[in-house]
Amino acid sequence: MTKRAADARASDVTLLLTAWRDGDASALERLVEVLYSELLQIARRCMAGERPNHSLQPTALVNEAYLRLIDAREVRWQNREHFLAVAARQMRRVLVNIARAKGFQKRGGRAAVHVTFDEGLPVMPEPGRDLVALDDALDALARVAERKARVVEMRFFGGLTVEQSARTLGVSAETVMRDWKVAKAWLLRELRQAGGTEVG
Repeated sequence: MTKRAADARASDVTLLLTAWRDGDASALERLVEVLYSELLQIARRCMAGERPNHSLQPTALVNEAYLRLIDAREVRWQNREHFLAVAARQMRRVLVNIARAKGFQKRGGRAAVHVTFDEGLPVMPEPGRDLVALDDALDALARVAERKARVVEMRFFGGLTVEQSARTLGVSAETVMRDWKVAKAWLLRELRQAGGTEVG
């Protein structure tokens, strides 16, 4: 994609976000169409640690997030990255609600989603940690350091780069890296205490 095309696409997304916020119900549908491949990529990342026979597939997870986003019109949308971060949060909520409904144990029930933090691969769930326990830990982190929790959501679930996260949060890339490092250490400690198992 050329820079001109990328700029035009970013402008389209901003216009659609503004139209949606201003009451154009069809703007969300057009927005999802424009960003569908990125939303699908986020859904695949969110589901990478799921068991193969999960009741949802990535396309269905995008649809579930869409249904939740319909009610998020009052959000003061900043840009494309902000929208993708909120969509990633909604996808995480859908998966966590399914896991809770099925009664998965916080300490790694057989069918639980497992995730591992890695500095180089901040978005790919792998065996090592339960999604429900991670969600609980992330909620606890948000209560004491909301921006750090948002950095985790954006990078780990949303797949945003350091620079994209920084733009969305209105802080420097260095601040995002610092927040990521502190949040990762905090969450790993919480997960160790919750599960009593080794962290990858």
